[in-house]
Amino acid sequence: MSSDDSKSDQDRIGLPAAMRRAAAQLTELLQRESGEVSAVKATDEGWSAQVEVVEIEKVPDTMTVMASYRVELDGQGELLAYERVKRYARGQIDRR
Repeated sequence: MSSDDSKSDQDRIGLPAAMRRAAAQLTELLQRESGEVSAVKATDEGWSAQVEVVEIEKVPDTMTVMASYRVELDGQGELLAYERVKRYARGQIDRR
């Protein structure tokens, strides 16, 4: 392993910080309320997270339109990319 590799590993933020950064940066970018971070995993480039976002508020609340976004962060927690992967009603239950 080169000294550059070990330095980048040392500079990598931890998982809790990656969760917070993913939600905060997506909220700022989309100007919409983020719900929860439903998944986070380390990647070669940094972090990949799944963030749930309120797309459209509805009454009753179970009809609110939510979206799930994949967010890619570098090792320091800076946003590299995002994409919406799914839209659903808040009250919807996954059936697999």
